[in-house]
Amino acid sequence: MRAGRKTEIIKILIQALKIAVGSCIGIWLAEWMQLEYASSAGIIALLTIATTKWETLKLSFFRILTFAMSVIISKIIFMHVDSQWIAFGLFIFLLIIISESIGWKATISVNAVIGTHFLATHNFTWHFILNEFLLVLIGITIAVLLNLFQNNSAQKSRIIQDMRETEGALQTILEELAHYLMNEEDRINVWEDIIGLEKRLQIFLDRAYDYQNNNLQSHSGYYIQYFEMRIKQFGVLHNLHYEMKKIRSLPAQARIISDYITYLTPYVKEMNIPVRQIEKLQEIFEKMREEPLPVTREEFESRAMLYHILMDLEEFLIFKKRFVDLLNEEHFRVYWQMDMEKSLDVTK
Repeated sequence: MRAGRKTEIIKILIQALKIAVGSCIGIWLAEWMQLEYASSAGIIALLTIATTKWETLKLSFFRILTFAMSVIISKIIFMHVDSQWIAFGLFIFLLIIISESIGWKATISVNAVIGTHFLATHNFTWHFILNEFLLVLIGITIAVLLNLFQNNSAQKSRIIQDMRETEGALQTILEELAHYLMNEEDRINVWEDIIGLEKRLQIFLDRAYDYQNNNLQSHSGYYIQYFEMRIKQFGVLHNLHYEMKKIRSLPAQARIISDYITYLTPYVKEMNIPVRQIEKLQEIFEKMREEPLPVTREEFESRAMLYHILMDLEEFLIFKKRFVDLLNEEHFRVYWQMDMEKSLDVTK
């Protein structure tokens, strides 16, 4: 079994156990408090436990706010419509319309559960309303408490592995593109590597979003920004490979670009500010401008393609520089473990 599949199965098992335990505790607590419809506390806990802390907290907050709305709607309808199935249909219709219009669709399920209790009893006394509110409060409180227990350290370790894997894959693709420019196609498998990385990058980004939503720190979006930057860089390399394939004959300047890509490859890592790499690329631009003009049409087209490749490489580096420019002192201290002023030394 692959490591990724094993991790996914463990995640599902933990989530299932969390929901089962939360539902059981909810019912037990509601029975201990001698609430009517005690089993609904377990259902509410089940419906509220989401995959991340922030999702659970938001759901809980919205469900408390919309509880009063569901009570008012149910009282208006159930006290004036005799047919149960028509009354409940109208209740659900209005509940969905209002919830959708205010962007709180996720609250519909719990409010529907509460609505069935009012439908069955037609009891709108303060005592019964408090009973229903306590059922909601028990369910969402258990959900919030259970989702406080998240293995954030394991998530972070996994994301860091994803980062290193991404950097290794980008370095491999760059090496293959350098060989491609020198007509060493027998040594490369670039297309397969590009497709493979494309599939993994979206998975890595999703994990970064999960980590952010399970982490209450204000700067936890760092990993999302990182993978979004890498996805943009990947797009550049994808286009760069496509452009290389269109070159009919390689002029002598192809060696300069190939050497630069080889030079650039080891700098594709998290803790690098590509200032020196951009400067060196500008030097190549200047050198290319000083070269004699092409004579034949084919040479002109090939030289133009090489120049476009240089611009793509510049864009590749600019994406990383923009990522670094958005970092603040806290990012450098927490993720790069250095002062912001000293970070420029990493490029030397």
